[in-house]
Amino acid sequence: MSPPLVASQAPAAAGPPAAAGPPAAAQAPAAAQARAWVPAVPPEPSAASSESPVSTPPAPQATGPVAVPAPDRLPPGGLRRQVIEYLADHQGQGWTPTEIGSALGGRSSGAILNTCEHLVALGHATQTCAKPKTFQATRTIRMALAMLATPSPSVRPPRPPRPPRPASPKAPVPAPPRVPPSRPDGGVMRPSGQVYRPRTLAGLPDVEILRTLRGANVPVLLYGPPGTGKTSLVEAAHGDLITVAGDGDTTVGDLIGEYTQTPGGRYEFVYGPLVEAMRQGRALFIDDATLISPAVLAVVYPAMDGRGEITVKAHKGETIRAASGFYVIAGHNPGVHGAVLSEALSSRFSVQIEVSSDFKIAESLGVNPKAILVSRNLATKRAAGEIGWAPQLRELLAYQKIADAVDDDFAIANLVGVAPAEDRDVVIQVAAQVYGRGISPLTLGAQISRQP
Repeated sequence: MSPPLVASQAPAAAGPPAAAGPPAAAQAPAAAQARAWVPAVPPEPSAASSESPVSTPPAPQATGPVAVPAPDRLPPGGLRRQVIEYLADHQGQGWTPTEIGSALGGRSSGAILNTCEHLVALGHATQTCAKPKTFQATRTIRMALAMLATPSPSVRPPRPPRPPRPASPKAPVPAPPRVPPSRPDGGVMRPSGQVYRPRTLAGLPDVEILRTLRGANVPVLLYGPPGTGKTSLVEAAHGDLITVAGDGDTTVGDLIGEYTQTPGGRYEFVYGPLVEAMRQGRALFIDDATLISPAVLAVVYPAMDGRGEITVKAHKGETIRAASGFYVIAGHNPGVHGAVLSEALSSRFSVQIEVSSDFKIAESLGVNPKAILVSRNLATKRAAGEIGWAPQLRELLAYQKIADAVDDDFAIANLVGVAPAEDRDVVIQVAAQVYGRGISPLTLGAQISRQP
């Protein structure tokens, strides 16, 4: 069998860095990680739910996407309910998503962060700290539980009669250009204004390969650790991109649309990203697709195969046919808790490309060579299965930004602190060997006393 396609490093070119998220939150307090919280209010009985509150050890790190059977999952909305119940039962104190995830048996901190930010927007929680992001329940947190039990508009609540349906559907909004603008030096402009530097893939620029595969309607799956540049590549390849950020709480309505209440009290159906991409003939990027329940993700499959259409049962059984140019591309982070590449999903993506960090890019962008060496050494250990985490390009760019703001000692202490607890001792050991001194994660010291 031929080895998987790997995006390798292209000739280095100076330019602004590719988009990189902020560094991961610091280590959660040991007390929060040591306990597993059981909701005070039991969830609604569901024949489909058999989730255990006790986490299981993480599986060995996979080197590529492998189709595996799906583990027990929470029902749609189950994680959101657990987060609300946890905050409601622990009022008067702030909690980070990582602490909540540990208390819930190792749930995804990214999905928990989404829920906390949603609660803040509704006024049921407040963000008490920005770094790390910390959330505390308000007095109205119990109202959020009541909202979960409220029937959704899809059960046809009483409402005024609808006006007659227009004879012809509303014309879709014109899509942006399919190919993003390029710079004279070969860089590609992303929607954020940052520049993506193409890398080589099978002897050609990666963005050109992805555009060619789209022209042939061959779906692509990009896989690799978080922070390696999968999203940057997709944004640089397709200028008309519509993105879905997948997680364990993603529902069918999040993809195809649902009824939404208008200011006048009526309900109208608002199309979701899948339907909009099909109607406008645009590219749909499903990020973290393997975190979405297979039963939910199955709604996309009819649009990808020879049928090229889906039926929106919630909207009078409407049939949506894909316009020319519609295309699906997905992202997968192997080893992330809850990420399962099912056989049904894997078989839909004929091309699967590994995206790894290109340390040459970090060198060209001025990242401290010692930090790059630490990342290289840890990447070697990760490939050998000794650890499950190694800093990627995103963490290296964050390292240099922190070093420029404070100093290198502070930056390397932060880097070892964001490593997962199970790998932190090895990360500290490797960093100490490269820097030639002892290194400890960032920790607050004693209170500063000022003499009058």
